[in-house]
Amino acid sequence: MSELAKRLEGADMPAKASRRVASPRVVSIEDLRPMARRRVPKGVFDYLDGGAEGEVTLRENCRAFEDFRPRHAVAVPQCDLRTRVVGVDLSFPFLLAPVGYSRLMHPGGEVVAARAAGAAGTAYILSTISGHTLEDVKAGSSGPVFYQVYLMGGRGAAEAMIERARVAEYSALVVTIDTPVSGFRERDYRNGMKELISGGLLEKIPFLPEVLTHPAWLISFLRDGGLSALPNVVIPGQGPMPLVDINAALATSAVTWADLRWIRDLWHGPIIVKGVLTGDDARCAIDEGVTAISVSNHGGRQLDGVPAALESSAGDRSRGQRASRRIDGWRHSSRHRHCQGNLPGRSRRVVWTRLCVRLGRGWRSRGRPCDRDLANRSGAHA
Repeated sequence: MSELAKRLEGADMPAKASRRVASPRVVSIEDLRPMARRRVPKGVFDYLDGGAEGEVTLRENCRAFEDFRPRHAVAVPQCDLRTRVVGVDLSFPFLLAPVGYSRLMHPGGEVVAARAAGAAGTAYILSTISGHTLEDVKAGSSGPVFYQVYLMGGRGAAEAMIERARVAEYSALVVTIDTPVSGFRERDYRNGMKELISGGLLEKIPFLPEVLTHPAWLISFLRDGGLSALPNVVIPGQGPMPLVDINAALATSAVTWADLRWIRDLWHGPIIVKGVLTGDDARCAIDEGVTAISVSNHGGRQLDGVPAALESSAGDRSRGQRASRRIDGWRHSSRHRHCQGNLPGRSRRVVWTRLCVRLGRGWRSRGRPCDRDLANRSGAHA
């Protein structure tokens, strides 16, 4: 375990950082957003907050929750949010979704997020594009941790990564299929993220003033060593993949159904396919023997103009296939299939999770709210 992970393992966030995100300052998840905007550079905030191209899908994800019709005068003697997802018991029906390089928001990044998820009784999904080793993240959580897979670095790197996840006793594998290329996120281009990450000094100069106006974040970032390579993507003969290679790596690592068969041979535990939006893809995933599908548009970050996840028909189209009856919303008794959907990129209220459950949309995963919380604690090392 790394030295930073050891410090985080036994340390709570400083009291000042905890008070910063406590009520009455933070009453809803949306309250975290303007606070995070103030605490981190614009490029870092927009990397987390933004979507692809014109952000139409990002807005649609939110709009889909703004018109619903509740039922009344129904006796509910007891509310029990406990559920089981791919054989894992959870205290409530949502998980912390994978977010690439959470370490950019806070040095603890994925380790802190996984620890918080475990303490809350739910699961954390670790992104391939993580700033911490998958072993440290698993060791830092008292709850289940799933591993999200990109086939970056080729099959050799992916095989080693999956084997490490198996040895570390990850509960499930999440295979993302909606990233044949990296999304065109206009905010990142305007903020000079490429220049700040990989450009020379002259290329960085136009964007440095914004970074320098956030000294607490900058000091924390520099003390943590700046941008490190990806410790979980180890290319045979080369070592960990540099963070600057992400876009090129995604363009050469698109997942096909044939890859899923190969992954299933390597991993004998539960497999979740993430990024399903159509009934055809849902059926293909079921045909390939996956345990669950994630109805997701990547938080509106990949392809603009696709439907809101809540309104996608993928889950409905998959229900009738090889399922004798439906249990607990979207669980199928014949082959124990689960369907899941991502909450919108700017998830604002916990009530949205309750609404999803009421609509029969199974379990939820949420990424941005957690990282906004990390951003609000960014000036304080554990």
